[in-house]
Parts: sequence; structure tokens; C-alpha cells
Amino acid sequence: MEILKQQPTMKLPAGMFTGDAWADVIYRGEEPSRARTNMVRFSPGARTAWHSHGLGQTLYIVEGIALIQSRGGEIVEAHPGDVIFTPAGEEHWHGAAPDRFMAHIALWEGDEVHWLEHVTDAEYGGPRTSTCGAH
Repeated sequence: MEILKQQPTMKLPAGMFTGDAWADVIYRGEEPSRARTNMVRFSPGARTAWHSHGLGQTLYIVEGIALIQSRGGEIVEAHPGDVIFTPAGEEHWHGAAPDRFMAHIALWEGDEVHWLEHVTDAEYGGPRTSTCGAH
């Protein structure tokens, strides 16, 4: 057994995020492991840019209201306890609702993340569907 030393909380870069977001690395596996786990906290209205992961990504919503959208799809409003999986190569974004902080645990493998353009205000403000009642 090993108790891992935790890195300081890091502010996430404006080139990849709109608004304020911070991450705490929970786990970053050493080769041959490719496991990555972060706790990410978003201020109201903050969101990622469009991006995709080489091996997919899973989000576990911890608090607040999360907004998640795959390119060409509806915005999904997710709530604490919801688990959202985005498959390998699928372009998507995720962030907080405009009036709530949001925190999620992000799980993915490897460092292959392809960052794209920022999500526009019009895209962010599009129609939503909710996960309420999906549990």
C-alpha cells in the first residue's frame, strides 16, 4: 500500500476553458498504467472547450448541475450521482449550469486529448434535456 502525495489544486487554462475551473489530480498512473482521475470544479457558467479523448472519458457528477453535449447532440443536464460516458474520439464539452457551481470526477486513460474551439454562448445556451428520473 502507498499513500500518494497530492499535488496542489490547479487553475485550468483559459485556452481550454471558458470561465473559472480548477482540478485536483486524484490519480495519475505510471506506465504501464494509463489511468487518470481528476476532481474538477467549475464556477457557474464555466465549461470546457470542445474536445475528444483517445480512449473515451467517464464523468461522475458530484455536486451542482452539469451540462454535457456531444457534437451535433442535445445538451444533457446531469445531476449528482449521474455517470456520463463519452466514447473514444467523440467531440464533446462539459461544464456548469449558468447559475450553479458544479463538480465532477473525470476518469480517462492516457494523455491523448484533442482540444478544439471554445463553445460559443449560443451553443452553451441551447436547449437541454434532463437526466432527472433516469436513475
